[in-house]
Amino acid sequence: MSKILIIEDDRDIAELISIHMKDNGHDAEMVHDGKEGFIRAVERVHDLVILDLKLPGMDGLEICRKLRMEKIDTPIIMLTSKSEEIDKVLGLEIGADDYMTKPFSLRELVARVKTVLRRGSGQAVTHHASDQVIECENFYLDVSKRIVRSYDNQLELSPKEFDLLVLLASNPGKTYSRSDLLNQVWGVDFEGFEHTVNSHINRLRSKLEKNMNEPEFILTTWGVGYKFKDD
Repeated sequence: MSKILIIEDDRDIAELISIHMKDNGHDAEMVHDGKEGFIRAVERVHDLVILDLKLPGMDGLEICRKLRMEKIDTPIIMLTSKSEEIDKVLGLEIGADDYMTKPFSLRELVARVKTVLRRGSGQAVTHHASDQVIECENFYLDVSKRIVRSYDNQLELSPKEFDLLVLLASNPGKTYSRSDLLNQVWGVDFEGFEHTVNSHINRLRSKLEKNMNEPEFILTTWGVGYKFKDD
């Protein structure tokens, strides 16, 4: 049973989401204030956070940013309104895993929750063998155990960072455009947010590389996209 934290100040919406989560076998916890929601997300273990963007006390962007700064990689689905396009982009860049625009279909939300939970548990449908181990000089990746080491340092990656790295490292030398990476790692719903890929690549490089300005593993194919080094 997955534990889901719902941070939503509209009590009717929160209650509807909670009912549907419970009907689908999840354990749902509701919070209606941003600051309290952040504290719950930090102090308790959850498998997923459903996070409204506009909240009293602390907004969703700040909660998302602070959780990632605390190295809490719990998957986050952000709820936004149609008028908050820029905030959606910012949410993705600072670490949200998915977003839904209000008003939304509860059936669609249930499907998104299922997908994000599957990714977070390492069961996502990806283009590599689940028992694959990838090794090269100063780099080690065990896909099934979700272990990544660089220069003998074990890295902590968010689910999206891990999926992105696995896709690239499983296909060394192959260049992926930003649109390719969005479609294969985030899904077609994220089309148009190519700069989100840049942000995740930069975070990956900051953890993986000795020198971000002279990357050894994740290379830029100028004018096209990114690739993993080919030995």
